[in-house]
Amino acid sequence: MKKTILSLLLVISGLMCSFAQSSTGVEMATGLRSSGKIYVVVAVLVVLFTGLAIYLFTIDRKLSRLEKQQER
Repeated sequence: MKKTILSLLLVISGLMCSFAQSSTGVEMATGLRSSGKIYVVVAVLVVLFTGLAIYLFTIDRKLSRLEKQQER
């Protein structure tokens, strides 16, 4: 559980650092930001990373349960 929380915090902090960087030289980012579509891109990325984290967490729980059953 601690590893999962730590992993999520690292992913979130990495995303925050990437958003904090200035992207004035990138025309696509400026265009997306000016039209408001950047929020859609960010929302999709957040949903994807959240889904991936939940999927990995459930696989880890199932694997741990199988390992415990095999020890008996």
